[in-house]
Amino acid sequence: MAPTTVVRLQTVTEALRGLTAPTEVTVVSQASRENVLLQTLSCNLSAFRQKLLQDPDILTLRQLRENVMTQFTLPLNSDDIVWNFVAEALVLLLCLKQAMIDVLAQFTPPKRNPKSPECAPPLSPDTLSISQQKTVQSALQFVVTLGICPYLLPGVGVPLRCRSEFAVTVEKMVGHFMPADGTWRLHTVTQVLLTIAGHPSLESLVFSGHLGDLIASLCQLGYLPIKGQQDSVLGKGLPGYRASQKGLTEDERHGCKEALRKTLDQVYQPNVIKELLILQGGTKQVARARSGPTQTIRQAPAWLRRLCGQFLSQALMKPHGVQAVVRGILEGAGAGLAGGRSAEAAASDWRKCDAVARILASCPQQCLSVADYYQQVCPQVIELFHMMDTLTARQFQRVATTTLLSMVKEQPNLADRHLLRPLLAPLVTCLRTEGMAEESGQEEVVIVGELELTRSVEDVYKVCVVGNDPLPRLMESLEGVIRAIFNLYCFTKQGVSHLRTPCQEILLWFFQKSETKVALQMLKQLAGLLPLIPSLQPLNQFTAGSEGGVKLISKRTVSDDDEVLYGKVYWDQWRAECLADLLSSLKESNIAGDFFIECLKGLACLAGGANCTSAPNCTGDLPDLQQQQLITVQLVAVMCEKIGHSVFSNTVQVIEFIVATLERSCMSMVHRTEEMVEAQTLSMGMGLIAAMLGGAVQLTSKDFVAMKSMLSLLTQLSATHPDPVIQELASDLRITIATHGAFSTQVVSEAAHCTMGNKTEGANRCIDPGRAAKASAVIEDREVSTSDMAVQPEARSSSSSQFHHIFEAAFDPEVSTRAAAIRTLTQLIQQHNPDALRNQEKILTVFLENLNHEDSFVYLSAIQGVSVLSDMYPARILPELLNKYQISPEETEKKQSVEARMKIGEVLMRSTRALGEMASHYRDQLIHVYLMGTRDSDSSLRASSLSNLGELCSCLDFAVGSVIHEVTACLSAMVKTEHEAEVRRAAIHVITLLLRGLCEKALQVLGDVLRDLYHLLKFAARTDVDQLVQLHAQLALEELDHVVKRVLFPEEKLEKKIMILP
Repeated sequence: MAPTTVVRLQTVTEALRGLTAPTEVTVVSQASRENVLLQTLSCNLSAFRQKLLQDPDILTLRQLRENVMTQFTLPLNSDDIVWNFVAEALVLLLCLKQAMIDVLAQFTPPKRNPKSPECAPPLSPDTLSISQQKTVQSALQFVVTLGICPYLLPGVGVPLRCRSEFAVTVEKMVGHFMPADGTWRLHTVTQVLLTIAGHPSLESLVFSGHLGDLIASLCQLGYLPIKGQQDSVLGKGLPGYRASQKGLTEDERHGCKEALRKTLDQVYQPNVIKELLILQGGTKQVARARSGPTQTIRQAPAWLRRLCGQFLSQALMKPHGVQAVVRGILEGAGAGLAGGRSAEAAASDWRKCDAVARILASCPQQCLSVADYYQQVCPQVIELFHMMDTLTARQFQRVATTTLLSMVKEQPNLADRHLLRPLLAPLVTCLRTEGMAEESGQEEVVIVGELELTRSVEDVYKVCVVGNDPLPRLMESLEGVIRAIFNLYCFTKQGVSHLRTPCQEILLWFFQKSETKVALQMLKQLAGLLPLIPSLQPLNQFTAGSEGGVKLISKRTVSDDDEVLYGKVYWDQWRAECLADLLSSLKESNIAGDFFIECLKGLACLAGGANCTSAPNCTGDLPDLQQQQLITVQLVAVMCEKIGHSVFSNTVQVIEFIVATLERSCMSMVHRTEEMVEAQTLSMGMGLIAAMLGGAVQLTSKDFVAMKSMLSLLTQLSATHPDPVIQELASDLRITIATHGAFSTQVVSEAAHCTMGNKTEGANRCIDPGRAAKASAVIEDREVSTSDMAVQPEARSSSSSQFHHIFEAAFDPEVSTRAAAIRTLTQLIQQHNPDALRNQEKILTVFLENLNHEDSFVYLSAIQGVSVLSDMYPARILPELLNKYQISPEETEKKQSVEARMKIGEVLMRSTRALGEMASHYRDQLIHVYLMGTRDSDSSLRASSLSNLGELCSCLDFAVGSVIHEVTACLSAMVKTEHEAEVRRAAIHVITLLLRGLCEKALQVLGDVLRDLYHLLKFAARTDVDQLVQLHAQLALEELDHVVKRVLFPEEKLEKKIMILP
């Protein structure tokens, strides 16, 4: 039976191939394509019928064909050749299906050989080969193109003219021979195709390529509004129409509706979603046919748009409907089963992901209520965060993040109930669960598993850090679990865990996006200065998981009191260190400085004793007060050690710090508890005031307003402090602050010199050179005594005095004197002068201050000096220069700051050139700052950053290889999107410097991006409107041409070799 079975299937497929294969026909030379197609169909049909009658080898097919025709009423001898061809193809497809059924019924699977269990089972006898599948697909394409598409209403489905050249020919051909019984033919073809798709081996062939046309046909047959007769609507504007033809009966329409519902439930849901969206369409679109001019695609009818909207809403409300909708929309962008490189491109298509998110966040009209919709959809949205498929995870997570944020914004209460609470449930459990081990009787009970906690933290990271939309309800919900995240962060810092970075990023994001008052309140709670409500239970503790995560367990018993006390002390210390690490990452914001000042204000409790219960951080009974005092001292110590002076980000914070210091000193004097520490901190604070007033910083009216709170404190110090020097300085500082710096005494000027190391120029207006030299001698004496050097100022060498004389001359108002002093200091650095090396920081400060001088002779000398310093001590000088270069200026000082930053850019370019091959050691720091500079709002700074980037790339040699993709992406964006011509010129010049620096090594280092750079240069040379940009691009192309020629045709060298023979 096996050979006969193969012949029957093969016979049917060969008949289909003969019917659909192109044949040579004799046509008139000027015949149109549609006439050629019509003659081809007629010839193929005649040849097939003739072979069916004369060929004895296909007798079984003829018998099977007659049996099928008795079951289905398909007229094969009408006057319409196209319809006869479609009907014959449908009959053969039905024969193929029946043959498969018969073959499968006769098939008996062989017994499996126990000796070879690894062998694959035999194929089913109804399986088609690849060539046979192609033949069946061709036949189905003919049936759909000739039997369904011509009978669809305008706007229903994709028009034939928008598909292919063959479809355009078909449209022209059937447009002249449109029959009157179009509705009946459409219904017949659709029903036969659904019958064919009922066989498993043919289902995928039918639905994989023609699902959209079948859905369009069923929608038209079952849901088209009846206005008179159905064919009257169908035949409008079609030649050959007869209005007397009847439409479908109600039973037939109902059958089409049921078939449509069954098809929508049966087929892979993402494909259904995609086809429904295409069928629903949007606004009127314009498409260009391949063989004709621009044409307009008619908009889908209103009844069809409403119907597709209902089906889409029903699909969305099904189990896993959200995932189906997302896949259906996004799989066309490259994700899904195929994936590949296009999946990465689709992941960056944020517009499409955001459009899907807006669809999911909007409640459909067919839903009973918004609450019911959120209840069904929100759990599915959370599931999108947990996709394991790497090809689709990024897209799904972006959609889930945007959807969640949109829902929280539109319906905060419902989103909190159905989204945020389930998302944060494991973290909430870490805070609200009592000890469960005692209730269960077990030694340890796992309260929150590793997978639950990991998913919760990662989901919060995706929503907050990646989504980056600080909505009020989201911040409120996150505030409730921030304590659990901080405890988890402290635990992960004790070992190795992949949760450490997400926890840290979440905490930093929360403190940056929260209001200052809320952030400070939370920091106090995390530090232990305020009670944690709720807090981690004593019997609960984190422990490491098996997969690198963390889980929460509950212990049954508690250790002895000593161990508990030690654990508490250790935890308080470790918590303070972790908090200081977090604050060290917040240097760019004001929150670290504000919290440090709050801690300093809390130190007033140490000086106030029992009467300080009204202090901000001192609440509760005496033991709690003592504990808070100890925690505050510990916090201040740890922050000073880990963060240092950089904790203050603006002048106002420094002023608040000084005010806190003065308040503590005044309280100490009131209670007679002043010690050495208070005296030293008071001297430091008053020295800072004097330095600020002496010109160390540029004070504004806002700063003087903040200083008004010092007046009463300075008055109290000038009246009650036992040291007369402090009294006099406090009185003079009060006068200077009250007059906004208009009047400054000699005492204040000397104190400013003592604090700043005699570097400010503004102090010269109040003191004479003799007093300045005296103050300088006092400073030197203190510095020598601090370093335990037993040398007196009188014993200093003449070279030291000469150096200080040169240093003072660097502040001379005469331009020539100042420039000469700066150049002399540069020479002393180059000569490794001991005094110059000891005062590197002061000399660098002098150079940086003179960069802002208006005279070119001065600031060019300063640029040369900073370049020499950075060349000799790059590890110390370059980071500070980079920090000053990347700081964005305020609007009021933008012009001046831009000029200063450009001068620092010139310094960085000279330093990079001087470093040479050593520049690769600082590659990451330099490239990071330069790439950030290309995004500056000022075009001159963008050009300066690109110029520095080119100089760096020319020095890096092979070290540029690992960052060449980032550099190329930046240059491409600048050339294609930058509006300023000078920036585009600088971007092209970077490529020239890169090629010039690499020479013959360019093909090896730039192998992955060389083609992109070439296309970019050609693009700039051809399309840029600026002639200089075109010239730069042409020069870069010539440089590339020279490099390639040198590699392909190396220069021949005539060399003489002397060989010594043995």
